[in-house]
Amino acid sequence: MIQRKEITTYELQAPRKIRLTILGDSQSIKVGQLVIAVGNPYGFQCTVTAGVVSALGRTLRSYTGRLLDNVIQTDAALNPGNSGGPLVNSQGEVIGVNTAMILPAQGICFATEINTAKIIAAQLIKEGRVRRSYIGIAGQTVQLHRRIVRFYDLSAEKGVLIAAVEKNSAAERAGLITGDIIIAFNGRLVSGIDNLQSQLTEELIGRKSEIGIIRHTKKMIIAIVPDEAKE
Repeated sequence: MIQRKEITTYELQAPRKIRLTILGDSQSIKVGQLVIAVGNPYGFQCTVTAGVVSALGRTLRSYTGRLLDNVIQTDAALNPGNSGGPLVNSQGEVIGVNTAMILPAQGICFATEINTAKIIAAQLIKEGRVRRSYIGIAGQTVQLHRRIVRFYDLSAEKGVLIAAVEKNSAAERAGLITGDIIIAFNGRLVSGIDNLQSQLTEELIGRKSEIGIIRHTKKMIIAIVPDEAKE
């Protein structure tokens, strides 16, 4: 068994043919459509609740601090024990994985889209883990000085202030220092710490990249080779 948050993969040797659920396509989900959540809330096994899709494309912060994008919001009741269970449509297709609820609010629950779950499951089966790139900094989102924004004609007014650089990390090897403000990564705008994290994907591990920074008042482009993040 290999786990990644609520996504788990198993290898089964069934003595007889078993009936499998059908994985749907989360791109076909519509706001207002009927959904059914299945789980074991508080140990009550195989509990079924129903509701509708309240919204799509929500962003939810995980327990690790990373943002989860494209999350389904539903009013189908979820409780502790529902997490990891399927969210299905009226055709019985799994369209999401039940993830979280907001307490003490009622009717505000969330599920990871099944298309995201498919990608994670494929990585778990292939690699045994979900791989992400890592540069080795502690940072925070900060407002850029208006003079700097105007002088360099920047598209965003925020960046990531480097508060600390990890020893022997990609950031240290690249020459990044405390106080630098990251404003771009591989030519793409960096408007905050969450945006930077979302850009550090598996494809960048060991690949030479470019990071745009403001050091004091000077704009610089620095070459960096991200490492693989440790779980």
